[in-house]
Amino acid sequence: MDDQLTRWDYFLLERHLDRMTAIVAGLGDERANVTPELTGANSAYQILLHCCGMLEWWTRSAVLGREVRRDRDAEFGSSGSVADLLVRVANVRAQLLSDLELIDLDAPLAGDPSDHYVGTPIGASARGVLLHVLEELAQHHGHLEITRDLVTARHP
Repeated sequence: MDDQLTRWDYFLLERHLDRMTAIVAGLGDERANVTPELTGANSAYQILLHCCGMLEWWTRSAVLGREVRRDRDAEFGSSGSVADLLVRVANVRAQLLSDLELIDLDAPLAGDPSDHYVGTPIGASARGVLLHVLEELAQHHGHLEITRDLVTARHP
């Protein structure tokens, strides 16, 4: 395992999680659960919860072959307290840090990637998965920033 790359990957993943967590915490319970008035939009709470599920599923289920109980659709209909969500983020982050010790970046996946990624570099190795997780976190970080801006404009 390439420890330097693993630490770098974790740093980038954590950087997005830190900033996303700060956004949701800054919104507070009420505004974190407001969905902007855009078709298909999600609340800040839903976006961050989805990122936890996504990160956990890809790293634990797809890479390590561990069972992960996840209801992806429910993530987008969820609501709750910021404090509870921050505990969830902390747990996912701690688990990822622990799991990185077990991950061989170039080994084939022990679990099955999503059907969309079979036969792609993402579905071929843990390295591909971690790059995909980073891609998803960056994308959802941007969504979260837009969501925050729309929500705070309507609910100062």
